Amino acid sequence: MDVPPTDRTVLGVARSLTGRRWVWRPAEDRVGLGIAQSLGVPEIVGRLLAARGIGLEDAACFLEPTLRALLPDPSVLADMDAAAARLAEAVRGGETVAVFGDYDVDGACSGALMVSLLRQLGCEVIAYVPDRLTEGYGPNLPALQSLLARGATLVVCVDCGTAAGAVLGALRGQADVLVLDHHKSEGPPPPVLATVNPNRLDCGSGLTGLCAAGVAFLTAVATVRALRRGGFFGAGQEPDLLALLDLVALATVCDVMPLTGLNRALVTQGLKLMARRGRPGIAALLEVAQVRDRPSAVTLGYALGPRINAAGRISEADLGLRLLLAGDPVEARGLAATLDAVNRQRQVVEASMLDAAMEAAAAQIAAGRATLVVAGAEWHPGVVGIVAGRLKERFNRPACVAGIADGVAKGSGRSVPGIDLGGAVIAARQAGLLATGGGHAMAAGFSLPAPQVAAFHAFLDERLASAALLPSVADLVVEGTLAVPACTTELAQHLARMAPFGPGNEEPLLILPRARVVRADRVGKEGTTIRAFVEGEGGGTRLKAVAFRAKDGPLAEALLARGGLPLHLAGHLRAEEWNGSASLTFVVNDAATV
Repeated sequence: MDVPPTDRTVLGVARSLTGRRWVWRPAEDRVGLGIAQSLGVPEIVGRLLAARGIGLEDAACFLEPTLRALLPDPSVLADMDAAAARLAEAVRGGETVAVFGDYDVDGACSGALMVSLLRQLGCEVIAYVPDRLTEGYGPNLPALQSLLARGATLVVCVDCGTAAGAVLGALRGQADVLVLDHHKSEGPPPPVLATVNPNRLDCGSGLTGLCAAGVAFLTAVATVRALRRGGFFGAGQEPDLLALLDLVALATVCDVMPLTGLNRALVTQGLKLMARRGRPGIAALLEVAQVRDRPSAVTLGYALGPRINAAGRISEADLGLRLLLAGDPVEARGLAATLDAVNRQRQVVEASMLDAAMEAAAAQIAAGRATLVVAGAEWHPGVVGIVAGRLKERFNRPACVAGIADGVAKGSGRSVPGIDLGGAVIAARQAGLLATGGGHAMAAGFSLPAPQVAAFHAFLDERLASAALLPSVADLVVEGTLAVPACTTELAQHLARMAPFGPGNEEPLLILPRARVVRADRVGKEGTTIRAFVEGEGGGTRLKAVAFRAKDGPLAEALLARGGLPLHLAGHLRAEEWNGSASLTFVVNDAATV
């Protein structure tokens, strides 16, 4: 693998067929060589680790992340000891506990984790997920009062509650409340017994990259420890906490958390567990998604996550939670089939909004706006977050999309790395522009009177002015070049040791220079996948290449051209398992003319 200097674009590509500039990721070759020699791995792996800021002392743990090495003492989180003590008390007393969740993947996973643990420990548990359309996000007093009326003496809010101080405070004297959350805090924690949130202002744990399911898992560890110290288990068997890691992995990936440090260990171990398909709900969802290989972070983010999210967006809010809690495979298959159908419905709704949103966003880019804020009458509030994500990907800007009904705009936003959208939305609410608003760096939710949308957009432009300096299409960060004959299954397997891939640990992006497409065809039900075979300048070795979501456009045209000129191809080299054997594939992200 060749890694040229970092002071110029890759192969001179200033504008690829998808409009992107190709740039080198800086790397310390000497550090990479030291890692390779120390660990006995190929030099390419050492170089790629060094490019990610991994030093010699951390490289072994990075390649083999374990909870033994990376799991912190849960007590480093503020209020953790109080939360664990109260949960242990509920277990010893056989109390009825209400778990109040959220309708997205993280909410479903953290809810399923806490419900499973508490039921296994002997508690009566009532699970509740609010309806997105009629109740909105987070705790609401009528729902909470209904849970108390059903006998709950302890309420555990998962993936919500940090910003619900007024509502939760109304339960004082009626039931204890615990909040297990990760959303940004804008002031003191709510007036409840304990708020475990690494993003609360006074928490010094440093675990700010955890999702709610990660927080819930650490809470489970602390609770079992408290029960053990109190002699609760005696000679009996403790619950298998590692069996919960498939839920944590799914939530961490789908909530777009950084796949570094503790998260890397949680996802790695969770994927190993998921490969056994022991949880009926996840096994059924893998089946309807037609996932036959070992699950990966890509599987979680693109096959499982959208199906679970679809229910909360346009159907029954608790479908995802019910699937994850299902113990009967037959019931699980039925729920998975329903989620699959709902997801297809969600895709239709999304498509109906996307063209108009893209057109409006393009006009804002042309006007030089730093951020994108698009709103439409009767746009479905359950799909606005997905459309915001599409705008963010297309234009490389923080994007907010809202649906307007009855004079109120309700929406969601998605951001790009380095731009804290959640903090800006919270500031807008504090400034009186929003009725509700909150989130984290990469995602946010909000509502406001429709006439205030323009003022909200102006506020975001000012608050996030640095986004105006971003290119309209994100640069493609490249880490090396490979000749076609050098692409081997063994090399791909070495690269796979760096997985799971995601934010903070992107899959290595490599270039096949001057590759010639020998044959290419559209495949798949929708015809949006292009399968090709490529060879190097001198012919000989051929390599299978695949481009997903390749609709009409310059990239698709270039790949499908018969007898076309050589292309520089950018993508990922993967060894994909099928029926026990590995198949070498180059997944094309982009291309440039020579």
